[in-house]
Amino acid sequence: MTDTNKAGYKRLNSNELPMLRVPQQHGWRQSLPAELGEGRSLIVQLDPSLSYIETTYQPRHDLAIASKIDFGEPRLVVTLGITGHTRFIDSKRHELTFSEGRTTITSFDSSNGERQYQANKPIKQLRFSIGKRWIDRYLGENESAFFFQKNALQLLSSRPSHTQSMIAARQLLGCDLSNPLAPLALNGHVMTILANELSGLCRPEKYGYSKFDKASRRMADQAREILELHYQDPPSLEQLAKTLGITPFKLKNLFQHYFNNSPYGVVTEIRMQHAYRALASTRQPISLVAEMVGYRHASNFSLAFNKYFGVSPKQISKKR
Repeated sequence: MTDTNKAGYKRLNSNELPMLRVPQQHGWRQSLPAELGEGRSLIVQLDPSLSYIETTYQPRHDLAIASKIDFGEPRLVVTLGITGHTRFIDSKRHELTFSEGRTTITSFDSSNGERQYQANKPIKQLRFSIGKRWIDRYLGENESAFFFQKNALQLLSSRPSHTQSMIAARQLLGCDLSNPLAPLALNGHVMTILANELSGLCRPEKYGYSKFDKASRRMADQAREILELHYQDPPSLEQLAKTLGITPFKLKNLFQHYFNNSPYGVVTEIRMQHAYRALASTRQPISLVAEMVGYRHASNFSLAFNKYFGVSPKQISKKR
């Protein structure tokens, strides 16, 4: 049974979506009710500690699907955005955005929140849910402690997907799932994606890169926190480096290593996320939103927004 909240979203719980075993596709299928639009998720258990979820949605209405899951152990979730954008908001109002062309890596041991979809906007996402045993097996015993540092939902990384990952994703989506050897092909493509996307998160000191140690990670996180606090009028590269007591060259290296981005690129990410929320949830004009997130000219903001999300600010603001 669906409901509509104050923001205009039609809402339902994930346990209302039927889960059907599909032996010829080596997994389970969960479908959206026809009256709400087109939508399905294919779930394949590749390993006791590794699941592959392929989600394709195009709802007729703004849609929010609530879920409450307790895994009993920490999980790492790698999400590749193939088409479109979605948001996840947990019970504490923490928000994650999953965008086309980007890989988002999160960890948590329980999930209580809702995933939001825009009306008539096609989305396709690939998710890989990974348990501690898988991490220990492929990355070494106790490596999971590096990934699962907190019990709560935490964002570990959000960066452009590797080219090789996108190639493997297209091969993954093109697999003939009725083939008896499909699980073998799926596993090969999935392993390629995970090898690419997790490489930037592995502890650098373990692999001999001594210049990136725990102190470097703390310094990178501190720099990012400063940018998050002052994203509207961020310090220059030289000012930020001076605050941390390092050279601009080292600062750029830290951002490239830990965030796969430049300091200015991270500022753009932060601005875009704030702008998207403002456009999607308020009636503020685009020019005001542009100014709010630090752009002097609305035209520059619109170009940056379109480049980042693949849609114009006007398209988002019309969704209110």
